[in-house]
Amino acid sequence: MSSAESKNLEAISKAIDHHNATCPFPAAEVRMNPFEVERLGWEEIRGLPIVPDPNIGTGRFHIVCSRDMEGDELEEVEAIAEELVTVTPGKRDTPAEPGQEPGEPGIPDNPGRWN
Repeated sequence: MSSAESKNLEAISKAIDHHNATCPFPAAEVRMNPFEVERLGWEEIRGLPIVPDPNIGTGRFHIVCSRDMEGDELEEVEAIAEELVTVTPGKRDTPAEPGQEPGEPGIPDNPGRWN
């Protein structure tokens, strides 16, 4: 690692530590100019992704707070619901065979299916 790379690593690492020490939300990513990202060849630093951002000048970086990212990566979908109907089984009004009442042996109170 060259001297310039180690200085960049140290500066970014200190900025991440400062952010995490002063904010209740952890750092989420490091943004840098695409030229700097390509020159350094890093994909992440301390577990945080390095994201190219053309709005940031060369020689600079920006620590992005996870609070600022809320909702950025959430996918919004439409929920489709069906109305459910609760059905409770009933009792037979007439006996299945002449002379037998529901509840007697052989005829269930709740047959579950009517034939």
